[in-house]
Parts: sequence; C-alpha cells; structure tokens
Amino acid sequence: MLDRESTFAHPEIVKLLRTEFVPIAIDQAYQRRQKDTEGNYYRKIAAQGPRDLNGTTQGFYVASASGKLLLYNNNRDPEKVLRLMKQSATEFRRLPSSDRQATGLRDQQVDRRYSPAPPKGGLVIRVRARILDGYEPTDNKWRRIFQTATSRDNLWLTAEEHKSLAAGTVPDLVARRLARYHLVDNTRGEPPMWKDSEIKSIDLKISDGTINGNVHLRTASGDREYKADLHGWIESKGGRVTRLDLVARGNFRGEGPYTRGAPRGWFPLAVTFRLADGKDTADAIPPQGSRGWIQGYLR
Repeated sequence: MLDRESTFAHPEIVKLLRTEFVPIAIDQAYQRRQKDTEGNYYRKIAAQGPRDLNGTTQGFYVASASGKLLLYNNNRDPEKVLRLMKQSATEFRRLPSSDRQATGLRDQQVDRRYSPAPPKGGLVIRVRARILDGYEPTDNKWRRIFQTATSRDNLWLTAEEHKSLAAGTVPDLVARRLARYHLVDNTRGEPPMWKDSEIKSIDLKISDGTINGNVHLRTASGDREYKADLHGWIESKGGRVTRLDLVARGNFRGEGPYTRGAPRGWFPLAVTFRLADGKDTADAIPPQGSRGWIQGYLR
C-alpha cells in the first residue's frame, strides 16, 4: 500500500515502467520456496543481492531476462527509486547482446503448491477493507498513507459452494472461511488470521435476494476482537451467481506483529465483498490466507 501510494504513484516512474521495463509484482514468499523453473529463476536473481534466501527477500529488483541482477533496493523514496531505475536502464544498454537479447523462461516445471488457480466452476470475490475512523491526526506522510489505506484480497469459493449460494444457502464452511481469512485488519501490513476457535459466533443467511448476518471474533487472550453486522445483495440466474455485494461493518480492536500502528481501543472497520468479473489480472491472485496451503484454506 505504501509503495502503491508513493513510489508507483510517481508519474515518471510509471512512464519508465511502461516504456523501458517489464514490471512484475510477485509474492516473494512463494517464489523463494517454489521448486520449479520460475522459483529457480527468481532465486538466481535474488541470490545476487544482499538478502538471505532463507528469510524474506522483499525489495525492488531490476534484472535482465538472462537473470543478471542490475539493481536491488528496498527504499521506497520515489526520487531515489527513479534515479536508480535510470541508472539500471543505462547499465542494461551496456550489457553484452547475450544478456540483452535473452529469450527468458519457458515453463518447464510448475510447483502447484505455489501456483494455485481459482477453483473451476467456483467464484472469486474481491475483498477490500478500510478503517473508517479512530486515527490521531498526523503530519507524517507515511502514516497518512496507512491511515487512508484500502486493502485488497480475494475470497475463493468452490463449485459446490457456488451452487449452494445460487440456491440461496450460505454453507457454514463459506461463512467461517470468510470470517477467518477476510474479516481482518490488513490495512497496514500482513495480518494474523483468525483461528477457527476464535469464531465466537457467526450467522449469515440469504433471504429474498439479501444477505444478512453478524459475527463476533475474539482471540483467547482478548488482544484482538471484531464485532460486526453484515448486509448485502445476491442475485443468480441459471444456477450461477450474477451479483454479490456484501459489507461487514463493525468495531475492531488490536493489531498483529506486522500491522502495528492501529488506532487505540475500539475503531470502526469495514470490509466489502464484490463478485469479480475476471477482467482484472489480480482476480487470479490466491487469497493471502491460503499462502502455500490452498487445501487448508478451502477445507
């Protein structure tokens, strides 16, 4: 979110990415673990940088198609990134033709554990979350970005779950998956997901084209909690869901190790769910809560 609102909002950086680079956004937690052609290629590039492959390798990389690293940077200051990108472009033009004209990868092996696809016949639901109030005023530009951030994720449903929704029933497994992995405060970073035992109550029903319910989530220690009502609409035709719009709105408290800086005490958090149309490349991105374990997420 910080990068999207700072580095990649800089018009000259955007222009360079469109004209002189092939931009790729990945989840390095996948690629550095993948036992396949793509994983090998990424590790070849990352190993030339300062990061230990046994830990996070996050950052900005510029490399040739042959895998030669030209730049590693983990600073999001737009002017610095712009300067380094220009330097990398100049360095690339000085490379031997064997590096500049490399054909890149051919998918010879695919590690399915880290390359899941949306369930065939199922649904992809776009999920967004935002804190509506509660932050103290700040002049810090980075904090302001967090305070106004809207997160994004995807909720995946199987073909059988799709069939049930179209028939007017919310399966218990769907309600619990929605609560555990998507009713989270992920507006400042990677959140802790809820355990199944932390679902104190959840009720979600369809009636006359509307979806209504409520949920209460709470950790055993009480350091995180969310109480919310859910309201929305659903339409189906020919056994397929054609519209799904749902909003969870309630009060949240607490934070996780990687979501520090939450408002103090209780604060209003809203999470929206909307049926994806498949036109956005991001619709195929696996849910964050499924990282490396899609079977566990879906079961």
